[in-house]
Amino acid sequence: MPRLLVFQHVAAEPLGTLDRLIRRRGHRIRFANFERQPDFEPNVDRYRGLVVLGGPMNVEDQARRPHLKTELRAIEHMLEQGKPVLGICLGAQLLAHVLGAPVRRHEAPEIGWYPLNTTQAGREDSVLSPLGESSPVFQWHRYSFEVPREATHLASTAGCEQQAFRYGENAYGFQFHLEMDQALIERWLRNPAYREELAELGGLDPARADVDAIRRHTHEHIAGMQSRADEVFNRFLDLVGRPQRRITLPSREWV
Repeated sequence: MPRLLVFQHVAAEPLGTLDRLIRRRGHRIRFANFERQPDFEPNVDRYRGLVVLGGPMNVEDQARRPHLKTELRAIEHMLEQGKPVLGICLGAQLLAHVLGAPVRRHEAPEIGWYPLNTTQAGREDSVLSPLGESSPVFQWHRYSFEVPREATHLASTAGCEQQAFRYGENAYGFQFHLEMDQALIERWLRNPAYREELAELGGLDPARADVDAIRRHTHEHIAGMQSRADEVFNRFLDLVGRPQRRITLPSREWV
């Protein structure tokens, strides 16, 4: 039975709909919750794949959140072993950083629903192609990555060009949140810390920061996104357990 390692940073950002898909396949999940166990040191050799979830911290916070260095090393080792890796939001930024790409504060937050446009490579990708040419997805981020030099650019939005990439055959970074359901979105909208980010967006784009509008758009788009997300996630999970060739990455000290 394949074992999956999941890095979780805060209780508010769980696996969401991905959880039931993993369990339905019979995979065993080992959660590394760094909010509860900041000193946890995972042995990635024991696992067949890795999912790195989102969180309010950023790559540049390594000095005060040493677990981020632990995560970067773990991601690097998983890549070296040729194992599937999926990074979501912060997870995608950590994956990009491991691969040598900059991660920076974005000029404006993306919060709420945005049309995601796939590249030609994205439309042909074995995992991401169920999203089609354009699809509404849920976003909540203030930082963004550049697509790593050796990775394939898969998707963009009008305000953030770098939304998804694939490295090799089985490592993916998604800036957006396909794992959301209506209850989890509502949870974020009621979270005081997340409301502060929403207020920041309100000073830049009041229409985007309208909670009622986000709820209305969620009602319109959530079912369609979940259907497409299930197919995307299932295709990623198809990669788990397949033997892959080992690759060698240049060694780095994470700072």
